[in-house]
Amino acid sequence: MSDLGDFTDFDDGDATDAGDADDETLPTRTDQTADESATDDGDDFESLDVEPAGTDTGLGVLSAADGLRISERADECVLRAYVTAQNRSAVRIGKYLLVPYPDGERLFCRICSLEYAQEFRADDATEIHARRAMRQEGIDEQDFKFIAELEPVAVLYQDGGATPEGSREAGETGGELKRRMTDRVPKPETVVRAATDKSEIKTGLKIPEDGVFLGHLSVGGEKVQTSAEPPTIDYRLKDDYSEGDPLVFRHTLVAGGTGSGKTHSSKNVLRQYLGRTYEMSDGRSPELAVVQFDPQDEYAQMHDDNPEMTDEFARRCEREGVACGGYDDTIAFVPKVAGTDYNVSHHRAEQVEFTIPFSLVHQNPWLIAGSSLNDNQYGALVNTFLPRFKRQYGREATYDQFLSFLDDPALKEELHEAGDVHEATFDAVKRRVRGFGAVFDQDALPITEQISQLVRAGGLTVIPTYHITDSRTASTVVLAVSSLLIDQKLSNDPRYDRIKEMPLVLGMDEAHNFLTDADSVQAGKVIGKFTEAAKQGRKERLGLYLITQDPQDIADPVFKQINTTMVLNLGDEDAISAVNIPKNLESKVPYMEKGQRVVYSPDNSEPVELIGLSTCVTRHGRD
Repeated sequence: MSDLGDFTDFDDGDATDAGDADDETLPTRTDQTADESATDDGDDFESLDVEPAGTDTGLGVLSAADGLRISERADECVLRAYVTAQNRSAVRIGKYLLVPYPDGERLFCRICSLEYAQEFRADDATEIHARRAMRQEGIDEQDFKFIAELEPVAVLYQDGGATPEGSREAGETGGELKRRMTDRVPKPETVVRAATDKSEIKTGLKIPEDGVFLGHLSVGGEKVQTSAEPPTIDYRLKDDYSEGDPLVFRHTLVAGGTGSGKTHSSKNVLRQYLGRTYEMSDGRSPELAVVQFDPQDEYAQMHDDNPEMTDEFARRCEREGVACGGYDDTIAFVPKVAGTDYNVSHHRAEQVEFTIPFSLVHQNPWLIAGSSLNDNQYGALVNTFLPRFKRQYGREATYDQFLSFLDDPALKEELHEAGDVHEATFDAVKRRVRGFGAVFDQDALPITEQISQLVRAGGLTVIPTYHITDSRTASTVVLAVSSLLIDQKLSNDPRYDRIKEMPLVLGMDEAHNFLTDADSVQAGKVIGKFTEAAKQGRKERLGLYLITQDPQDIADPVFKQINTTMVLNLGDEDAISAVNIPKNLESKVPYMEKGQRVVYSPDNSEPVELIGLSTCVTRHGRD
């Protein structure tokens, strides 16, 4: 028996396997019947007996070989399409397709898997076929079917009249293009075509026509192309009251690893909100105010134009209704902290210094509790020390006066003898509330006396903490200012009407440092405050814009209130799992390039993949 490698004249197709019958020849294309060789190969199609003659349309047709089923249960749907040979190289997982019904309605769906299936009967010449494939140029697919499995998304229909079969434009019969759940099965061998009409795709995915621009729709990192001009599909977030409250007040989370483009993307999004107006409960419609906490000192650059922006890019933004350019009403509110100096040259925004007055501690005692006071000690601080100090020294007394108050040995003895505070508890509180001297009552105007500048209609206030090297000090500043804003927003009797009466977005970068679950008094109070703020945000016109690289560390009560999640590149499995996006998009997250993201906003659209603007609409970077 000769070896399989000893084929003769292999390229002519007449090599035989000596181990089999000597007169058995290797199957060739000319040996097959006309029926067997009939495929949609572009080169040979003209020679096939196909009626009617003409030009192919679409990507392929629905196959009923394994059944054709639409079900209420997604895992029970069977929807498969045969893709013709000339279209196979252009088909990708995630691509959006349309399948027409006879009455003009269309099934909008996406490709969820692709496979080759054997077209002809199996034989025992696998080795021979493999050797032939290794010796020829290119791949001949005619022995295989190329099957796309489809996931039904919605049925598109004209409200007020049916659209004739083959019509693509919404409203051609006078009816508005709408979507409903998939409730009917298409017919076998229906032609399947790529969705290329902007209106069909937006309607199919429930993407609003107007709103805040977040990016362009993409599949597999490539922008979805349409027959319109511009050919891209803009993704926008609902921002009016026609269908509930604007989603900015139902909170946003941006999650992404280092270098994924979180700050670039957030600058672009926040720039779109600036200058927009929102109706308040009293009928007024002031412009939105934004207060952004900035640990890396990057957001004050939004004051300046981006020198890397070309005129063509700016014109394209204008055509698509995307706000771009530096924002003049940007102020860097710089916390005055002992031993630090904020001296920068990478932005031209106005700089205003402020200090945290100790008076804010009376409303939020946990600001000086840190993570070290237990419940008993915290109770003594809240119920005994601070009320007594306020009575003796007044509301506006300073942190240094509070320390002097605790240094009084007579006070310790009095409280111990009265049974109000045990001397050990007294010593513990006295010891653990120290260390905040760099934060409170510095040589600057208190933040409470600058509310009109802090919260301005249409203004962007950036609070940098990059110059503060001590993490506890930085956290105290951020939590003190954010608590002031939240307390006044939620109060029925606010001290500062300006905050209460203004639509406000509270942006927090590195949010995982402040909103994490922890077994401490301070963490519990912080989470409780932000959870309440998130719950009441719609009513009070308060939106949270949280940015993090560790979404798994955001406390669950806060995370549950987030309506819009933007996920950029993440490499950590726990982080990816925590953002709670659909599995088909979850698998793409580790492979996303800078600026690519998944948007999961159930009240706005189907979960989709986007590509953000390649150029930041304001200055970005310290070059």
